[in-house]
Amino acid sequence: MFRPLALLAVAVLLSACAHQVNHDFDASRDFAAYRSWSWKEPALQYRPDDPRIKSDLTEQRIRQAVADQLDQRGLRPAAAGQKGDVSVQTYLIVEDRQQQVTTNYGGGWGGPWNGYWGGPMYNETRNVSYKVATIQIDLLDGKDGKLVWRGSDEQMLSSTPNPTDRSNAVRETVSRILANYPPR
Repeated sequence: MFRPLALLAVAVLLSACAHQVNHDFDASRDFAAYRSWSWKEPALQYRPDDPRIKSDLTEQRIRQAVADQLDQRGLRPAAAGQKGDVSVQTYLIVEDRQQQVTTNYGGGWGGPWNGYWGGPMYNETRNVSYKVATIQIDLLDGKDGKLVWRGSDEQMLSSTPNPTDRSNAVRETVSRILANYPPR
């Protein structure tokens, strides 16, 4: 009973951690000049290239979320067969991570005035394994192909999300990543 509760507490703590969205960009670029975008194929690359992760549904969710966010930022899709002012490429990186968790139980109660009483204190340390997914979005200049902007964010993978939860998680993550585009 205690072990599942501890694992649940760790999962809640890990999911409650603040998201650390990473951004980098070429400060010498005029981002106001970028008006259109197109996908650089392959539009989504998987790391690792694992068939359990790779999915047309995941790619569709990421493509739609990126397109929606770029549209909100004034970038329009390039006309069919045309190259955009920026090329977009995304990555889905899934990693196994571990965290050590120590639980203390037992020990004495009371205080210096009443004296201490109770049993000895015990510590239990264990490793908790979990998966983290990182979405990375790269924007490359359409003319010279050089990276001009990169953003990424990570999220702990849930073990049983339904399709709606997956879509919402992708949309929220992409929204956080592109929140600082164009750079100010």
